[in-house]
Amino acid sequence: MLTVLDLATLLLTLSALFGWMNQRWLRLPHTIGLLMIGLGSSIVLLLLHSIFPTLGITTLLQDAIAQIDFYNTIMNGFLAFLLFAGALHVNFAKLADQKWAIGFLATFGVLISTAIVGFGMWWVSRLLGSEVPLVWALVFGALISPTDPVAVLSLLKTVNVPEALKTRIAGESLFNDGVAVVAFSVLVGVAVGASAETPHLDVRHVAELFFYEGVGGILFGALTGYIAFRLMASIDDHVVEILISIALAMLTYAISVRLHVSGPIAVVVAGLIIGNQGKELAMSEKVREHMFSFWEVVDELLNSVLFLLIGLEVLVLAFDLSHLWLALASIPLALAARFISVSSPRFIRSLRPTFGRGSVAVMTWGGLRGGVSVALALSLPPSDYKDEILAVTYAVVIFTIVVQGLTVKRVIDRTIDPKLL
Repeated sequence: MLTVLDLATLLLTLSALFGWMNQRWLRLPHTIGLLMIGLGSSIVLLLLHSIFPTLGITTLLQDAIAQIDFYNTIMNGFLAFLLFAGALHVNFAKLADQKWAIGFLATFGVLISTAIVGFGMWWVSRLLGSEVPLVWALVFGALISPTDPVAVLSLLKTVNVPEALKTRIAGESLFNDGVAVVAFSVLVGVAVGASAETPHLDVRHVAELFFYEGVGGILFGALTGYIAFRLMASIDDHVVEILISIALAMLTYAISVRLHVSGPIAVVVAGLIIGNQGKELAMSEKVREHMFSFWEVVDELLNSVLFLLIGLEVLVLAFDLSHLWLALASIPLALAARFISVSSPRFIRSLRPTFGRGSVAVMTWGGLRGGVSVALALSLPPSDYKDEILAVTYAVVIFTIVVQGLTVKRVIDRTIDPKLL
């Protein structure tokens, strides 16, 4: 049994080694390179294990990876820091200009996509003979519909898009997790109830839950962010102010979970306050430089480990070749749902002008999924459909990060007016 220190050492060492390999030979975007090398290494190790089962290296690494609770590591660990770090760099004034479009995409957009993917997977699975029940297909729709803030914010660092479009993509990815997690939790509850022949879905209760978690998260994040802002404004010490920011991210997320409000939304709001009002009114130039440098390092470090973990997780997942066709069919299905969900605001007259030429294409192809979707899939309770949903989730995540992540620049070049870049 490896200790926490042993696991951290293993992951950081592999991140450093694979990062060096990527920079030395592949020269891909850092996180995509780590995922591809991790995934490639996993496949090679599994092949070696099948040929030389007594070698032991694969088993040793499998045992180490199996000790990591992916769901808790991401949802109750990394996510708070990554969302806070991402929100620090988002301009609040520009975000406010896009508030209605972002709000629509992060709420109704997720629900529209959930419905399209769910009904689509249910229909396709029947054609392919696997017959995933509708409620479990909708569970998959909920966990795969939100764009992953970690993957999306990492992508935005590597491409050049108009500022308004960048703000909309970043804002949507930062806020849609909270809605998706609530939808996922509700649908899992219905699915488990349906399995027990006691299905129950109270639409009013679900609407109240969405409102309570969403608005509660905004208000609580605003409260903790304001308190931290006042504390920072009263001193001028970069070490203490960085400590306050760390405590802010951790406490906001941890207490939100216990208050049953959206932790992701609360952390994003707190990060926006510190990254905007805090940056301008509570920090000296020296503190500002240290603060943003620190969180940039945290962001890159956790990003590296997360994408490496996504690649290495293949070592401990039980994939069945019978799931292959459904997994392949889910990729165009997820893309179609994404296209329809990001196109839908254009049917609202007041939002139509905010979607310029090429916006829908870039938002569709740049809507990456990542660790959050994998974590939610891994958290599913045991059922006859968990392995199938996990395989389909992994297929979509790998495709969006590797294929879409590496080709989104071409989509931007072909669809966005160069004068706007």
